[in-house]
Amino acid sequence: MGLPAEEPKKIDPGAPKWVVTFGDLMSLLLCFFVLLLSFSEMDRQKYKQVAGSLEKAFGVQRKVRVMEIPKGMKIIARDFDQEIIETRIREDLGKEIDDMLSTQLEEYKDQIAMESNESEVIIRLMGESTFDSGKVEIREKLKPLLERVAKVLEKDNGDIVVAGHTDNVPIRSGGPYPTNLRLSIARAAVVAEYMLSHSAIDAKRVSTMGFGEYRPIESNQTERGREMNRRVEIILSNLPPVAHDNR
Repeated sequence: MGLPAEEPKKIDPGAPKWVVTFGDLMSLLLCFFVLLLSFSEMDRQKYKQVAGSLEKAFGVQRKVRVMEIPKGMKIIARDFDQEIIETRIREDLGKEIDDMLSTQLEEYKDQIAMESNESEVIIRLMGESTFDSGKVEIREKLKPLLERVAKVLEKDNGDIVVAGHTDNVPIRSGGPYPTNLRLSIARAAVVAEYMLSHSAIDAKRVSTMGFGEYRPIESNQTERGREMNRRVEIILSNLPPVAHDNR
């Protein structure tokens, strides 16, 4: 008798052919959503408001004060809080200025403006809104506005720069300030000192600069342009400090 024939070995067919296509599809989808996430921009203020509404709806209690950063808080949560604080500073400043312009300072509504971007807020006091021509004494009408602005700036910890500017009309001889540059420096210092004396702003946050006629924002060829160039700017900066090389 001959030996029985060996049965053929069973070969494992492996995964079905469609699994390869499915795996490729999942990889492509994963890459697609990663790209979407990397391109997306999150509205931090809206996120914070929605989170606060949900917190109240579900009865979540927070025992620490809102302005304090709890220990162990993640950096992304701290960024959200800072964004809200900066937004409130802008809103408060805008409200203070609008309120004053609609009541006591209506005559200066074309000479006082506020601009803001991601890194700074600029309050621009133009023309003779703050000082008489060639003088460094603050107008009495403008003092309440400076006081209220200073109170708002107390809430932030960013740097405050007070910058003086002039038009290109030469100073009349015989006065205490022989050049526009010196006049702009003196005016910036007076505004800074007034704000510090009427608020609790840390003096370390405040610096002054005078640029004279050398940084115009409009042409000096027209009266309106010269009026806008004669200005004092109060700048609240949220830029991070510059790292110094100690080598």
